[in-house]
Amino acid sequence: MGKSPTTKDDAQALFKSLRSAYSATPTNLKIIDLYVVFAVSTALVQVVYLAIVGSFPFNSFLSGVLSCVGTAVLAVCLRIQVNKENKEFKDLPPERAFADFVLCNLVLHLVIMNFLG
Repeated sequence: MGKSPTTKDDAQALFKSLRSAYSATPTNLKIIDLYVVFAVSTALVQVVYLAIVGSFPFNSFLSGVLSCVGTAVLAVCLRIQVNKENKEFKDLPPERAFADFVLCNLVLHLVIMNFLG
């Protein structure tokens, strides 16, 4: 018994529908998505480096990973607030959402720098 052709067709149809739905996404949301992917991949690179080299300056490792993950979480919050289809934040201007993002990033990185010592 091999793979049924319907499973392959279903997977292709799913990818095609996801691609067509994402192509309708506004450019500013795609840029935020790329930023989130970059932040998460940077955290993963740091974890791989820790696994290969070691964890001598463990505070530095924790600071780096928490900085990347925190930045990704704040970027996801920004994406939610900037999205025009989201009805909860329809009265919030995008400039205010970006100002909140910048302020929260500033506080996050001040805490991270304090944690470094």
